[in-house]
Amino acid sequence: MKARLVHHNIHVLDLDASLAFYEKALGMHELRRKGPDDGSWTICYIGNDESDFELELTWNRGRVEPYDNGDGDTHLAVVVDDIDAAHELHDAMGCIAYENPSMGLYFIADPDGCWIEILPQR
Repeated sequence: MKARLVHHNIHVLDLDASLAFYEKALGMHELRRKGPDDGSWTICYIGNDESDFELELTWNRGRVEPYDNGDGDTHLAVVVDDIDAAHELHDAMGCIAYENPSMGLYFIADPDGCWIEILPQR
């Protein structure tokens, strides 16, 4: 059997804020979306040209309580080609959640508190 990871899902309270965050922080853009005609929910897939892997953002109308998408131990990891430029951008965005200089990595948090590990290309 062969298996290939294709996407990871997170639930978001504000789809527009999440799309703007992922575009600015990681260069990801909307690939496609789906949902019912009544607009009660939307699933939006985002990604970029660097990988086939997609992030599935699920939004539900009327939801006001934060979702439990896991804590910092449950996270995505992204390799960047210029860790210094990425750190400068993320610092300016105010989204750095944790830094580990001895390991040469740090974490950012999206609008829903989901952590993304930022790793240098090695």
